[in-house]
Amino acid sequence: MAVKTTVDVRSIPPPQRHPLIFGTFDSLKPGEAFILVNDHDPKPLYYQFKAEMEGQFSWTYLEQGPSVWRVEIGKT
Repeated sequence: MAVKTTVDVRSIPPPQRHPLIFGTFDSLKPGEAFILVNDHDPKPLYYQFKAEMEGQFSWTYLEQGPSVWRVEIGKT
């Protein structure tokens, strides 16, 4: 996957995080990805992607805490 951008949501208010993340995902072309940087494990976000976009995304942990999580999210 070609990484297009990094989205660091640690300073973004929680209600604004998922809309920003999904907007970034929507702007990707197939084969592109972005890096999500978060202050906690974004497992609920993974389940939301799985429910809404099954088979259309990839999810790869690059760093798993304890204070920073980095995930590459790609459009397949």
